[in-house]
Amino acid sequence: MKSTGTIFLNDFKSPAELITDEEMNALMTAIRNRYGLDFTNYEKTSLKRGVTRLMMKHNMDSSLDLWSRVLKDYDFFMSSIDDLLVNLTELFRNPDVWIKLRDEILDQFKGQSMRIWHAGCSTGEEVYTMSIVLDERNLLSRARLEASDLSSKALAKAKSGQYSLDIIKQYLNPFLKFFPNKKIEDYFLFTEKYAEIKPRYKQNINFSRHNLVHDSVNGKYDIVFCRNVMIYFDDQLKLKVLTLLHQCLKPNGYLIIGYYDIMPDSGKSLFQVEDIKTRIYRKKEPSASLAK
Repeated sequence: MKSTGTIFLNDFKSPAELITDEEMNALMTAIRNRYGLDFTNYEKTSLKRGVTRLMMKHNMDSSLDLWSRVLKDYDFFMSSIDDLLVNLTELFRNPDVWIKLRDEILDQFKGQSMRIWHAGCSTGEEVYTMSIVLDERNLLSRARLEASDLSSKALAKAKSGQYSLDIIKQYLNPFLKFFPNKKIEDYFLFTEKYAEIKPRYKQNINFSRHNLVHDSVNGKYDIVFCRNVMIYFDDQLKLKVLTLLHQCLKPNGYLIIGYYDIMPDSGKSLFQVEDIKTRIYRKKEPSASLAK
């Protein structure tokens, strides 16, 4: 006798078949109209993969199930952002970036106050890494760090500064590449279940929810991090975001993007390469001929 277990349509459909391009476009338009969040210019393959991941997670058989839940349940939608957009972050991710900052870039800020923005900070590992690096150069007390993200769930995690012991173990390799003679216990307080960043490295950080695509930015920054965020954007949206980042940087300010990010040709009129290996750029100022 055959099993009478429950059968879902998902059992027979590949991820690509769960939602069509037309259904995706309609859903993104509805989300924009309902919540004011515009995903229509996000890279289509990555976004569709995120939607599919969300549908499979909740055993949804059709886009109508997702449509109904997303548009009627605000809390469900906000908690789903993490499924739509995969966060790529870790402590001392790409150590070469942090070594370049420590050894070459930060020296010019000695004796000065600094403002740094981490746009798309995810769960906070990047901004805490920066806090540690600043402390190593005796710059932390004069620095103000802004850390923003679209995901309220990610921000709550970032504010706590708490990471599971399994996650911390994964961060040991990049940490030791930066600090070959130090222990991670110098920077974290350990319990039986998690490690929490020490208060010293939290005190100069302000976390806030920010929509990089739609929201304005107040103030000017010396350094802006926007790492592995624009991989979800098409070229039109990349230019819009890069223009915003250019406007909020001080003259000759630094922009640091992710190893998976690609600077579009249109962005090269706004930023010049400082170090291509580490994806560090500097703000270009208008030439005299263009300024007239």
